[in-house]
Parts: sequence; structure tokens; C-alpha cells
Amino acid sequence: MIILGIILTVVGILMLVRPTLVWSITESWKSSDATEPSNLYKLSIRFGGIMCTLAGVGLVIALNL
Repeated sequence: MIILGIILTVVGILMLVRPTLVWSITESWKSSDATEPSNLYKLSIRFGGIMCTLAGVGLVIALNL
């Protein structure tokens, strides 16, 4: 389970720091004319990154107590 916490933390930090990379991996293939994600998409991915990071850190802390 600690591995899951570490993976969540790493993915969350990636979402927080590089939302455009996350968009290019997950969403860019769905649109033929979009060249970059919208500001709202970046904001929502960053919020999700914060939540994933907190969940991952919380999981690692809870399992080590």
C-alpha cells in the first residue's frame, strides 16, 4: 500500500507541475485542432494534482503510524 501512496504523490506532483504534459498524454488525441489545453483545464488538473498529492502523502503517513 505504501507503493500506492508513492505513486499517487508522484502523479499528483506531475499534474501540479506539468498540466500540459498530462493534457498531451490523455486528451490531445481527442481533438484535431486543439494545440494546447484551456486555462480551465489547467486549473482543474492542478487542483486534481493537489488532491492526489495530499491523498498520497496521507496514505504514506497513515500506513507508517
